Amino acid sequence: MKNIFGFLFYGLLSLSVAAQETVYPAPAYNGLLFIKNAVVHVGDGQVLDGVTIMIKGGKIEKIAKDLPIPMDDVKVFDVKGKHVYPGLILSSSVLGLVEVNAVRATADFNELGEFNPSIRSIVAYNSDSKVINTLRSNGILLAGVTPQGGLISGSSSVVQLDAWNWEDAGYKPDNGIHLNMPDLINRPNPFGDASNPPGDPLKRGMEQVDKMKAFFREAKAYAFEPAHASTNLKYEAVKGLFNKSQKLFVHADAVREMLVAVDFSKEFGMDVVIVGGSESFQIAPLLKANNIAVILSQMHSLPTATDDDVDQPYKTPAMLQQAGVLFAINDEDGQTRGRNLAFNAGTAAAYGLTKEQALQAITLNAARILGIADRTGSLEPGKDANFVVSEGDILDMRSSVITQAFIQGRLIDLTDKHKQLNERYKHKYSLK
Repeated sequence: MKNIFGFLFYGLLSLSVAAQETVYPAPAYNGLLFIKNAVVHVGDGQVLDGVTIMIKGGKIEKIAKDLPIPMDDVKVFDVKGKHVYPGLILSSSVLGLVEVNAVRATADFNELGEFNPSIRSIVAYNSDSKVINTLRSNGILLAGVTPQGGLISGSSSVVQLDAWNWEDAGYKPDNGIHLNMPDLINRPNPFGDASNPPGDPLKRGMEQVDKMKAFFREAKAYAFEPAHASTNLKYEAVKGLFNKSQKLFVHADAVREMLVAVDFSKEFGMDVVIVGGSESFQIAPLLKANNIAVILSQMHSLPTATDDDVDQPYKTPAMLQQAGVLFAINDEDGQTRGRNLAFNAGTAAAYGLTKEQALQAITLNAARILGIADRTGSLEPGKDANFVVSEGDILDMRSSVITQAFIQGRLIDLTDKHKQLNERYKHKYSLK
Protein backbone atom coordinates (compact mmCIF):
# COMPACT_ATOMS: atom_id res chain seq x y z
CA MET A 1 0.00 0.00 0.00
CA LYS A 2 2.83 2.34 0.90
CA ASN A 3 4.46 1.74 -2.49
CA ILE A 4 1.18 2.43 -4.29
CA PHE A 5 0.76 5.78 -2.51
CA GLY A 6 4.37 6.63 -3.24
CA PHE A 7 3.90 5.82 -6.92
CA LEU A 8 0.74 7.95 -7.07
CA PHE A 9 2.44 10.86 -5.29
CA TYR A 10 5.45 10.92 -7.59
CA GLY A 11 3.23 10.41 -10.63
CA LEU A 12 1.09 13.41 -9.71
CA LEU A 13 4.20 15.42 -8.92
CA SER A 14 5.71 14.69 -12.33
CA LEU A 15 2.44 15.62 -14.03
CA SER A 16 2.29 18.92 -12.15
CA VAL A 17 5.87 19.75 -13.07
CA ALA A 18 5.28 18.85 -16.71
CA ALA A 19 2.21 21.05 -16.74
CA GLN A 20 4.08 24.16 -15.61
CA GLU A 21 4.73 26.86 -18.17
CA THR A 22 8.31 27.05 -19.38
CA VAL A 23 8.54 30.76 -18.75
CA TYR A 24 11.69 32.02 -17.07
CA PRO A 25 12.88 35.48 -16.01
CA ALA A 26 14.96 37.12 -18.72
CA PRO A 27 18.71 37.37 -18.07
CA ALA A 28 20.34 40.76 -17.66
CA TYR A 29 21.47 42.45 -20.88
CA ASN A 30 24.33 44.92 -20.47
CA GLY A 31 24.94 45.70 -24.12
CA LEU A 32 23.46 48.44 -26.28
CA LEU A 33 19.81 48.19 -27.25
CA PHE A 34 18.01 50.41 -29.76
CA ILE A 35 14.28 50.85 -30.37
CA LYS A 36 13.90 52.75 -33.64
CA ASN A 37 11.07 54.42 -35.57
CA ALA A 38 9.02 54.61 -32.39
CA VAL A 39 6.02 56.71 -31.45
CA VAL A 40 7.05 57.32 -27.85
CA HIS A 41 4.48 58.26 -25.22
CA VAL A 42 6.82 59.68 -22.60
CA GLY A 43 4.34 59.45 -19.72
CA ASP A 44 4.48 63.13 -18.77
CA GLY A 45 2.12 64.31 -21.51
CA GLN A 46 4.62 64.40 -24.38
CA VAL A 47 4.41 62.27 -27.53
CA LEU A 48 7.56 61.93 -29.68
CA ASP A 49 7.08 60.60 -33.21
CA GLY A 50 9.72 58.71 -35.18
CA VAL A 51 12.41 58.71 -32.54
CA THR A 52 15.04 56.17 -31.47
CA ILE A 53 15.56 55.03 -27.89
CA MET A 54 19.08 54.04 -26.86
CA ILE A 55 19.36 51.73 -23.84
CA LYS A 56 22.59 50.88 -22.06
CA GLY A 57 22.97 48.67 -19.00
CA GLY A 58 19.21 48.51 -18.47
CA LYS A 59 18.88 52.31 -18.41
CA ILE A 60 17.55 54.74 -21.00
CA GLU A 61 20.60 56.55 -22.36
CA LYS A 62 19.13 58.80 -25.09
CA ILE A 63 15.88 59.49 -26.94
CA ALA A 64 16.29 61.42 -30.18
CA LYS A 65 15.58 61.49 -33.90
CA ASP A 66 18.25 60.24 -36.30
CA LEU A 67 20.28 58.69 -33.48
CA PRO A 68 23.26 56.85 -35.05
CA ILE A 69 23.17 53.06 -34.46
CA PRO A 70 26.47 51.12 -34.41
CA MET A 71 26.73 48.14 -36.72
CA ASP A 72 28.25 45.61 -34.28
CA ASP A 73 27.30 44.10 -30.91
CA VAL A 74 23.93 45.77 -30.58
CA LYS A 75 20.29 44.69 -30.53
CA VAL A 76 17.91 46.70 -32.70
CA PHE A 77 14.11 46.54 -32.73
CA ASP A 78 12.32 48.35 -35.54
CA VAL A 79 8.85 49.25 -34.21
CA LYS A 80 7.66 51.38 -37.10
CA GLY A 81 3.92 51.97 -36.89
CA LYS A 82 3.80 50.90 -33.25
CA HIS A 83 3.57 52.80 -29.96
CA VAL A 84 6.03 52.67 -27.06
CA TYR A 85 4.67 53.31 -23.56
CA PRO A 86 6.20 53.32 -20.08
CA GLY A 87 5.48 50.07 -18.26
CA LEU A 88 2.10 50.38 -16.56
CA ILE A 89 1.99 50.35 -12.76
CA LEU A 90 -0.70 48.61 -10.71
CA SER A 91 -0.60 50.82 -7.63
CA SER A 92 -2.28 48.59 -5.04
CA SER A 93 -3.07 44.88 -5.31
CA VAL A 94 -2.83 41.47 -3.68
CA LEU A 95 -0.86 40.17 -6.67
CA GLY A 96 1.28 37.20 -5.65
CA LEU A 97 -0.50 36.98 -2.30
CA VAL A 98 -3.66 35.30 -3.62
CA GLU A 99 -3.72 32.71 -6.38
CA VAL A 100 -7.31 31.40 -6.31
CA ASN A 101 -9.77 33.53 -4.36
CA ALA A 102 -11.96 30.58 -3.47
CA VAL A 103 -9.10 28.40 -2.20
CA ARG A 104 -8.05 29.50 1.26
CA ALA A 105 -4.67 27.73 1.13
CA THR A 106 -3.58 30.00 -1.75
CA ALA A 107 -4.38 33.24 0.14
CA ASP A 108 -1.69 34.92 2.24
CA PHE A 109 -2.74 38.55 2.47
CA ASN A 110 -4.75 38.87 5.70
CA GLU A 111 -3.14 38.54 9.14
CA LEU A 112 -5.10 38.08 12.37
CA GLY A 113 -5.27 41.01 14.79
CA GLU A 114 -5.98 44.74 14.54
CA PHE A 115 -2.43 46.16 14.62
CA ASN A 116 0.09 44.41 12.36
CA PRO A 117 2.47 47.13 11.14
CA SER A 118 5.45 44.74 11.23
CA ILE A 119 3.87 42.40 8.64
CA ARG A 120 5.83 42.63 5.36
CA SER A 121 3.83 41.69 2.27
CA ILE A 122 6.99 41.28 0.18
CA VAL A 123 8.10 38.07 1.95
CA ALA A 124 4.78 36.39 1.06
CA TYR A 125 4.96 37.43 -2.60
CA ASN A 126 4.82 34.44 -4.94
CA SER A 127 6.82 35.31 -8.05
CA ASP A 128 5.55 32.11 -9.74
CA SER A 129 1.90 33.15 -9.66
CA LYS A 130 0.14 32.47 -12.97
CA VAL A 131 -1.67 35.80 -12.62
CA ILE A 132 1.57 37.77 -13.06
CA ASN A 133 2.14 36.81 -16.70
CA THR A 134 -1.43 37.75 -17.65
CA LEU A 135 -0.75 41.27 -16.36
CA ARG A 136 2.49 41.55 -18.31
CA SER A 137 0.57 40.72 -21.48
CA ASN A 138 -1.57 43.78 -20.79
CA GLY A 139 1.42 46.09 -20.33
CA ILE A 140 1.69 46.02 -16.52
CA LEU A 141 5.33 45.68 -15.48
CA LEU A 142 5.29 46.88 -11.86
CA ALA A 143 2.84 46.45 -9.01
CA GLY A 144 2.30 47.51 -5.43
CA VAL A 145 1.80 44.40 -3.27
CA THR A 146 -0.48 45.32 -0.39
CA PRO A 147 -1.49 43.50 2.81
CA GLN A 148 -5.07 43.64 4.02
CA GLY A 149 -7.04 43.08 7.22
CA GLY A 150 -7.21 44.67 10.66
CA LEU A 151 -6.80 48.37 11.30
CA ILE A 152 -3.09 48.56 10.41
CA SER A 153 -2.32 45.81 7.91
CA GLY A 154 1.45 46.11 7.48
CA SER A 155 3.87 47.34 4.84
CA SER A 156 3.44 47.21 1.08
CA SER A 157 6.24 46.88 -1.47
CA VAL A 158 6.66 47.62 -5.16
CA VAL A 159 7.72 44.63 -7.26
CA GLN A 160 8.81 44.20 -10.86
CA LEU A 161 7.02 41.37 -12.63
CA ASP A 162 9.89 39.29 -13.99
CA ALA A 163 11.70 37.62 -11.12
CA TRP A 164 12.82 34.25 -9.74
CA ASN A 165 11.74 35.03 -6.16
CA TRP A 166 10.59 37.83 -3.90
CA GLU A 167 14.14 39.05 -3.30
CA ASP A 168 14.65 39.51 -7.06
CA ALA A 169 11.22 41.07 -7.45
CA GLY A 170 11.68 43.82 -4.87
CA TYR A 171 11.76 47.18 -6.66
CA LYS A 172 11.08 49.30 -3.59
CA PRO A 173 10.47 47.16 -0.50
CA ASP A 174 8.41 48.50 2.40
CA ASN A 175 7.49 51.76 0.74
CA GLY A 176 4.36 52.34 2.83
CA ILE A 177 2.20 51.32 5.78
CA HIS A 178 -1.46 50.50 5.10
CA LEU A 179 -4.29 51.56 7.37
CA ASN A 180 -7.93 50.56 6.95
CA MET A 181 -10.19 53.39 8.04
CA PRO A 182 -13.14 52.09 10.09
CA ASP A 183 -16.62 52.46 8.64
CA LEU A 184 -17.91 55.85 9.82
CA ILE A 185 -21.28 55.63 8.08
CA ASN A 186 -24.32 53.74 9.33
CA ARG A 187 -25.09 51.19 6.63
CA PRO A 188 -27.79 48.85 8.00
CA ASN A 189 -27.46 45.26 6.81
CA PRO A 190 -30.86 43.60 6.36
CA PHE A 191 -29.20 40.18 6.24
CA GLY A 192 -27.82 40.43 9.76
CA ASP A 193 -24.14 40.07 8.87
CA ALA A 194 -22.25 38.96 11.98
CA SER A 195 -19.25 41.04 10.89
CA ASN A 196 -21.40 44.16 11.34
CA PRO A 197 -22.36 43.98 15.06
CA PRO A 198 -25.27 45.96 16.50
CA GLY A 199 -24.74 49.41 18.00
CA ASP A 200 -23.72 52.82 16.74
CA PRO A 201 -21.20 52.25 13.92
CA LEU A 202 -19.98 55.85 14.08
CA LYS A 203 -19.21 55.60 17.80
CA ARG A 204 -17.52 52.24 17.30
CA GLY A 205 -15.52 53.59 14.35
CA MET A 206 -14.35 56.69 16.26
CA GLU A 207 -13.22 54.48 19.12
CA GLN A 208 -11.06 52.58 16.64
CA VAL A 209 -9.72 55.85 15.24
CA ASP A 210 -8.75 56.91 18.78
CA LYS A 211 -6.91 53.60 19.23
CA MET A 212 -4.98 54.18 16.01
CA LYS A 213 -4.08 57.73 17.00
CA ALA A 214 -2.87 56.51 20.39
CA PHE A 215 -0.69 53.93 18.64
CA PHE A 216 0.87 56.54 16.33
CA ARG A 217 1.48 58.97 19.21
CA GLU A 218 3.39 56.27 21.06
CA ALA A 219 5.21 55.25 17.87
CA LYS A 220 6.24 58.85 17.19
CA ALA A 221 7.61 59.24 20.70
CA TYR A 222 9.50 55.97 20.23
CA ALA A 223 10.88 57.11 16.85
CA PHE A 224 12.39 60.27 18.32
CA GLU A 225 13.69 58.59 21.48
CA PRO A 226 17.53 58.55 21.36
CA ALA A 227 17.80 55.07 22.91
CA HIS A 228 15.37 52.28 23.76
CA ALA A 229 15.37 50.03 26.80
CA SER A 230 13.84 47.35 24.58
CA THR A 231 12.96 47.02 20.90
CA ASN A 232 9.32 47.31 19.93
CA LEU A 233 8.87 45.69 16.51
CA LYS A 234 5.54 47.43 15.82
CA TYR A 235 6.96 50.87 16.51
CA GLU A 236 10.13 50.07 14.58
CA ALA A 237 8.01 49.13 11.54
CA VAL A 238 6.44 52.61 11.29
CA LYS A 239 9.54 54.73 11.97
CA GLY A 240 9.70 55.63 8.29
CA LEU A 241 6.36 57.44 8.51
CA PHE A 242 7.89 60.13 10.71
CA ASN A 243 11.00 60.78 8.61
CA LYS A 244 8.89 60.46 5.43
CA SER A 245 10.85 57.55 3.99
CA GLN A 246 7.48 55.77 4.00
CA LYS A 247 3.93 56.88 3.23
CA LEU A 248 0.72 56.12 5.09
CA PHE A 249 -1.80 54.57 2.68
CA VAL A 250 -5.28 55.06 4.13
CA HIS A 251 -8.00 52.87 2.63
CA ALA A 252 -11.16 54.99 2.68
CA ASP A 253 -14.01 55.90 0.36
CA ALA A 254 -16.49 58.13 2.23
CA VAL A 255 -15.82 61.83 2.82
CA ARG A 256 -16.12 61.43 6.59
CA GLU A 257 -13.43 58.76 6.57
CA MET A 258 -11.11 60.77 4.32
CA LEU A 259 -11.43 63.78 6.63
CA VAL A 260 -10.00 61.65 9.42
CA ALA A 261 -7.10 60.78 7.09
CA VAL A 262 -6.48 64.52 6.57
CA ASP A 263 -6.43 64.89 10.35
CA PHE A 264 -3.78 62.14 10.57
CA SER A 265 -1.66 64.05 8.06
CA LYS A 266 -1.91 67.28 10.05
CA GLU A 267 -1.32 65.78 13.50
CA PHE A 268 1.58 63.46 12.66
CA GLY A 269 3.15 65.21 9.67
CA MET A 270 2.95 62.08 7.53
CA ASP A 271 2.75 61.77 3.76
CA VAL A 272 -0.78 60.39 3.36
CA VAL A 273 -2.28 58.66 0.31
CA ILE A 274 -5.99 57.83 0.06
CA VAL A 275 -6.66 54.39 -1.44
CA GLY A 276 -10.18 53.97 -2.77
CA GLY A 277 -11.32 57.58 -2.68
CA SER A 278 -14.61 57.09 -4.50
CA GLU A 279 -15.94 60.34 -2.94
CA SER A 280 -12.64 62.21 -3.19
CA PHE A 281 -14.08 64.54 -5.83
CA GLN A 282 -16.19 66.16 -3.10
CA ILE A 283 -13.14 67.35 -1.11
CA ALA A 284 -10.61 67.72 -3.93
CA PRO A 285 -9.51 71.28 -2.92
CA LEU A 286 -8.90 70.10 0.67
CA LEU A 287 -6.82 67.16 -0.54
CA LYS A 288 -4.80 69.48 -2.78
CA ALA A 289 -4.23 71.94 0.08
CA ASN A 290 -2.85 69.14 2.27
CA ASN A 291 -0.77 67.45 -0.49
CA ILE A 292 -2.74 64.22 -0.17
CA ALA A 293 -2.64 61.93 -3.20
CA VAL A 294 -5.38 59.50 -4.23
CA ILE A 295 -5.32 55.99 -5.70
CA LEU A 296 -8.74 55.40 -7.29
CA SER A 297 -9.32 51.70 -6.71
CA GLN A 298 -11.93 50.67 -9.25
CA MET A 299 -13.60 52.93 -11.80
CA HIS A 300 -15.77 50.28 -13.46
CA SER A 301 -18.22 50.25 -10.56
CA LEU A 302 -21.29 51.99 -9.19
CA PRO A 303 -20.87 55.19 -7.15
CA THR A 304 -20.68 54.97 -3.36
CA ALA A 305 -23.68 57.24 -2.70
CA THR A 306 -27.06 56.34 -4.16
CA ASP A 307 -27.76 59.96 -5.17
CA ASP A 308 -24.53 60.37 -7.16
CA ASP A 309 -24.54 60.26 -10.96
CA VAL A 310 -24.30 56.68 -12.15
CA ASP A 311 -21.19 57.61 -14.17
CA GLN A 312 -19.54 59.50 -11.28
CA PRO A 313 -16.64 56.99 -10.99
CA TYR A 314 -15.78 57.71 -14.64
CA LYS A 315 -15.79 61.49 -14.06
CA THR A 316 -13.83 61.55 -10.79
CA PRO A 317 -10.32 61.45 -12.40
CA ALA A 318 -11.04 64.56 -14.49
CA MET A 319 -12.36 66.38 -11.42
CA LEU A 320 -9.22 65.53 -9.43
CA GLN A 321 -7.06 66.58 -12.39
CA GLN A 322 -8.83 69.93 -12.57
CA ALA A 323 -8.30 70.49 -8.84
CA GLY A 324 -4.59 69.69 -9.14
CA VAL A 325 -4.71 66.57 -6.96
CA LEU A 326 -2.04 63.96 -7.61
CA PHE A 327 -3.92 60.75 -8.38
CA ALA A 328 -3.43 57.32 -9.90
CA ILE A 329 -5.95 54.97 -11.46
CA ASN A 330 -5.97 51.38 -10.23
CA ASP A 331 -7.82 48.15 -10.99
CA GLU A 332 -8.43 46.50 -7.63
CA ASP A 333 -10.99 43.90 -8.64
CA GLY A 334 -11.16 40.29 -7.49
CA GLN A 335 -12.36 39.18 -10.92
CA THR A 336 -10.11 41.03 -13.37
CA ARG A 337 -7.09 40.82 -11.02
CA GLY A 338 -5.71 44.07 -12.45
CA ARG A 339 -5.83 43.18 -16.15
CA ASN A 340 -8.20 46.06 -16.96
CA LEU A 341 -5.90 48.77 -15.61
CA ALA A 342 -5.27 50.40 -18.99
CA PHE A 343 -8.95 50.22 -19.91
CA ASN A 344 -9.98 51.91 -16.65
CA ALA A 345 -7.70 54.74 -17.70
CA GLY A 346 -9.25 54.64 -21.18
CA THR A 347 -12.68 55.16 -19.64
CA ALA A 348 -11.35 58.21 -17.79
CA ALA A 349 -10.10 59.53 -21.14
CA ALA A 350 -13.67 59.35 -22.43
CA TYR A 351 -14.92 61.37 -19.43
CA GLY A 352 -12.74 64.46 -19.34
CA LEU A 353 -9.07 63.47 -19.27
CA THR A 354 -6.88 63.65 -22.33
CA LYS A 355 -5.35 60.33 -23.37
CA GLU A 356 -1.90 61.40 -22.20
CA GLN A 357 -3.30 62.49 -18.81
CA ALA A 358 -5.03 59.12 -18.49
CA LEU A 359 -1.76 57.36 -19.37
CA GLN A 360 0.07 59.44 -16.79
CA ALA A 361 -2.42 58.25 -14.15
CA ILE A 362 -1.19 54.66 -14.60
CA THR A 363 2.50 55.45 -15.14
CA LEU A 364 4.23 58.59 -13.85
CA ASN A 365 1.56 59.58 -11.31
CA ALA A 366 1.54 56.06 -9.90
CA ALA A 367 5.34 56.12 -9.70
CA ARG A 368 5.27 59.43 -7.83
CA ILE A 369 2.74 58.13 -5.33
CA LEU A 370 4.70 54.91 -4.74
CA GLY A 371 8.00 56.76 -4.42
CA ILE A 372 9.71 55.30 -7.50
CA ALA A 373 9.45 58.22 -9.95
CA ASP A 374 13.22 58.71 -9.88
CA ARG A 375 13.61 55.27 -11.49
CA THR A 376 10.53 54.65 -13.62
CA GLY A 377 7.09 55.90 -14.67
CA SER A 378 8.23 57.83 -17.73
CA LEU A 379 10.60 57.32 -20.65
CA GLU A 380 13.44 59.70 -19.85
CA PRO A 381 17.25 59.41 -19.92
CA GLY A 382 18.61 58.00 -16.67
CA LYS A 383 15.55 55.97 -15.81
CA ASP A 384 15.15 52.19 -15.96
CA ALA A 385 14.17 50.87 -19.39
CA ASN A 386 10.72 49.67 -18.33
CA PHE A 387 8.46 49.96 -21.36
CA VAL A 388 6.05 48.11 -23.62
CA VAL A 389 5.45 48.14 -27.37
CA SER A 390 1.84 48.07 -28.57
CA GLU A 391 0.39 47.76 -32.05
CA GLY A 392 -2.29 50.32 -31.19
CA ASP A 393 -3.64 52.55 -28.45
CA ILE A 394 -2.88 50.83 -25.14
CA LEU A 395 -5.93 52.45 -23.51
CA ASP A 396 -8.32 50.92 -26.05
CA MET A 397 -9.03 47.20 -25.68
CA ARG A 398 -9.87 46.98 -29.40
CA SER A 399 -6.38 47.96 -30.51
CA SER A 400 -4.13 47.25 -27.53
CA VAL A 401 -1.89 44.34 -28.54
CA ILE A 402 1.37 44.19 -26.60
CA THR A 403 4.12 42.76 -28.83
CA GLN A 404 7.21 43.36 -26.67
CA ALA A 405 7.88 44.31 -23.07
CA PHE A 406 11.15 45.27 -21.39
CA ILE A 407 11.94 45.41 -17.68
CA GLN A 408 15.24 47.12 -16.87
CA GLY A 409 16.27 46.58 -20.48
CA ARG A 410 15.48 42.84 -20.44
CA LEU A 411 13.15 41.54 -23.16
CA ILE A 412 10.66 39.47 -21.18
CA ASP A 413 8.58 36.49 -22.27
CA LEU A 414 4.93 37.39 -22.84
CA THR A 415 3.67 33.82 -22.71
CA ASP A 416 0.86 33.35 -20.18
CA LYS A 417 -1.72 30.76 -19.16
CA HIS A 418 -4.51 32.45 -21.12
CA LYS A 419 -2.53 32.42 -24.36
CA GLN A 420 -1.57 28.79 -23.84
CA LEU A 421 -5.19 27.76 -23.31
CA ASN A 422 -6.16 29.75 -26.39
CA GLU A 423 -3.60 27.82 -28.45
CA ARG A 424 -4.66 24.51 -26.89
CA TYR A 425 -8.29 24.85 -27.88
CA LYS A 426 -7.49 26.22 -31.32
CA HIS A 427 -5.79 22.88 -31.94
CA LYS A 428 -8.61 20.89 -30.39
CA TYR A 429 -11.25 22.45 -32.64
CA SER A 430 -9.02 22.62 -35.72
CA LEU A 431 -8.96 26.41 -35.74
CA LYS A 432 -5.24 26.48 -36.37
